[in-house]
Amino acid sequence: MTERLEVPDAEAMRDLGRRLGVVLRAGDLVLLTGPLGAGKTTLTTGIGDALGVRGPVTSPTFVLARTHPAPNGRPPLVHVDAYRLRSAAELDDLDLDYDGAVVVVEWGEGLLEGVNESLLEIRIERPAGAHGDEDDEDEAPEPRTVEVRATGPRWAAGAPLLG
Repeated sequence: MTERLEVPDAEAMRDLGRRLGVVLRAGDLVLLTGPLGAGKTTLTTGIGDALGVRGPVTSPTFVLARTHPAPNGRPPLVHVDAYRLRSAAELDDLDLDYDGAVVVVEWGEGLLEGVNESLLEIRIERPAGAHGDEDDEDEAPEPRTVEVRATGPRWAAGAPLLG
């Protein structure tokens, strides 16, 4: 199942994350793909909002992975930035809790084969020539195209993910 939509600005990207976060549960694996500044961390912030995680969701670029606990029996969010990883073995060395958490991996394309037979792949495209950091509040809003592709038994029912 694949869904595609245009996301006009950062707040709409966070809202998309919130909508996705409502359907996510422990054991779900989400792969985020897109260029620098596309909105991957902004989307993950929205997922964290929906899960009710404690503390701010920020890019784990320098620590590689950050776990955000959630109250009331909700699954924690494990947010991974695999940009500096060179292999699936290096990702495996992080010893992530794929079964007990919602795991969101930025820059993980090609590193997740065999981790989970179900995958929610989200590809974010920026307009040609767009520049800047996704967290830069001074950047003019630029619409993004977001494609959500759900594969595997977890998503076989085909329920709409984006509402």
